[in-house]
Amino acid sequence: MKLSGPEYFGSGETLVKEGNAAVLEQPYSQRVGGYTDVMKPLADFVIAILLLLITLPVMLLSAILIKLDSKGPVIFKQERYGKNGVKFNIYKFRTMRTDAPKYGLSPTTSHDPRITRLGRILRKTSLDELPQLLNIIKGDMSFIGPRPEMKRIVEECYTDLERRRFLVKPGITGLWQVSEARKEPIHHNLQYDFHYISNVSMKMDITIIFKTIGVMIKSNTF
Repeated sequence: MKLSGPEYFGSGETLVKEGNAAVLEQPYSQRVGGYTDVMKPLADFVIAILLLLITLPVMLLSAILIKLDSKGPVIFKQERYGKNGVKFNIYKFRTMRTDAPKYGLSPTTSHDPRITRLGRILRKTSLDELPQLLNIIKGDMSFIGPRPEMKRIVEECYTDLERRRFLVKPGITGLWQVSEARKEPIHHNLQYDFHYISNVSMKMDITIIFKTIGVMIKSNTF
């Protein structure tokens, strides 16, 4: 079964599923070049530094409010899998109570009792993601790419097919996040990650960034 790619890319290319499994349309090695090897990492680093400086006052204020709002650390750290299967700690502002299971399912509503009062605001505005700028500066992540998966899910559920997501750096946003399928679990829609990996380009990344801004403005998700 073939699934049409998002119309706003205008590539005429397809996302491919065989049975219940998504597959790569072409080897990632065919897409590697000056952009993915040099330009994309450099742009990630420079833009992350600039955004960190610009948003530093907001981050400091958020940190103070988190400490005043609830007990616990300001930063939530969780081990994730990155490029080539290398594990790293992802950083976020803590938005849930400290007694919430660290590797539990993500909240699907703002009324989830695990979320703190301030956490609802941070999640709604995506400000909880700002510490991931440090992950980008360290080289663990990119702005655009598949979402980094939790260690438990990878080690218990991933097959060789799913591990192909590790061909590129994970990202803060990506093709799945700007699609209608973002309302469904990512592991049910891996074809979006594979489509990105097979067709990564500057044009696609810029399009995803603008689409992400639109989703952030219009979205009512948490």
